[in-house]
Amino acid sequence: MVTIVVGAGVIGTAIAYDLQKSGRQVVLLDRDSPGRGASFGNMASIAVTEFMPASRPAVWKQIPGWMLDPEGPVRVRPSYMPRLVPWFLRFIAASRPSTLRSLEAQGAALCQRSLSDTLALLRETGLQDQISQQGCLSLYTDDAEFRADRDHIEILERFGIAHEILTGEQARDLEPELSPSIGKAVRFPDNRSMRDPYKLVLALAQRFTALGGRIETGEVTGFARDSAMRQVILKDGRRLPADEVVICAGAFSRPLAQILGEPIPLETERGYHTQIMSPGISMQHSIIWPARAFMVTPTAGGIRVGGTVEMAGLKAAPDYRRAKITVARAKTALPKLQAQDCTEWMGHRPALPDTVPILSASAKTRGLYYATGHGHLGLTYAATTAHLMGALIRGETPAVDLHPYRINRF
Repeated sequence: MVTIVVGAGVIGTAIAYDLQKSGRQVVLLDRDSPGRGASFGNMASIAVTEFMPASRPAVWKQIPGWMLDPEGPVRVRPSYMPRLVPWFLRFIAASRPSTLRSLEAQGAALCQRSLSDTLALLRETGLQDQISQQGCLSLYTDDAEFRADRDHIEILERFGIAHEILTGEQARDLEPELSPSIGKAVRFPDNRSMRDPYKLVLALAQRFTALGGRIETGEVTGFARDSAMRQVILKDGRRLPADEVVICAGAFSRPLAQILGEPIPLETERGYHTQIMSPGISMQHSIIWPARAFMVTPTAGGIRVGGTVEMAGLKAAPDYRRAKITVARAKTALPKLQAQDCTEWMGHRPALPDTVPILSASAKTRGLYYATGHGHLGLTYAATTAHLMGALIRGETPAVDLHPYRINRF
């Protein structure tokens, strides 16, 4: 039995590894080499606290103001706005109180497993040294900023997610480079950082091939199927035989699902980062500042700054002003930060309007599966997704009920 996993980011590579070790003949297929998409430039965080829907009122009520601000944390290119209308209508529909409670529970069911599943995967593959022991600090200037983020903290309390409220002085004891303007912080001990998320994907791919898995490069343009999957068709004319196909191509999953007759409301949240290799400071924890919408993580041999969202589709050229905005904001938290020896990057995060990924068998074709729409939490959910999808594909009972994550829920 041949299983083709379409998409060699951290999600697809982890799934391919899980299936290969259970005895399947697996092909990992991507238009590029493993880890070169969103997995290359994510913020390197196992973000167990970030499962709550983006459609909650505390967030969406700010979006109009953000979009009118050219330096705001959310930017929609005007030419792309008409295409986004159906997505935004679904986004607003996901803000109903009863819907929000269900979505919070669905996200929490994954995040509550994510750190333990990640640690287990790292131990199993000999990569346990690739994760930090320190957590993340969420920063606030004063009590007013903290109260504005209180709904986030209340959700964490409801689901028993570990956190500790600190004074500004206590936060600076942990991270001395923090600005004196920080009056309060919350420490999330389980929001751990990866040493280098790209190298993690490469290491998983290496272990996958060592078990007999095969990596192919090619762009998927179609599929041959009857009542079940038969072939994956590539742009160069090749036809790869397949008994099973798993679609986990991130933001590029939408056109593939369309070809397969199962359209999904998947958009790209274009994310930017700046990797600073000579920052002039050292950090142990990652930091986020909710009111200013940025994150800073020590990773990949330097310090990575990111946090902005741009809605502009898959084809528009990057606007690296977005990356420069977040660096300027990061300096308000880290006054001694120096932006020297820098590279800028843009990648596509796969965003569904309800913030919950699709982890599902096809509703139409036997042997077809989907694992996509992980948004900002691809790295966070990767090990858990691989564990759950592996069980589903093998005909076992997944550890989490996957009905809420079905492809036809929309």
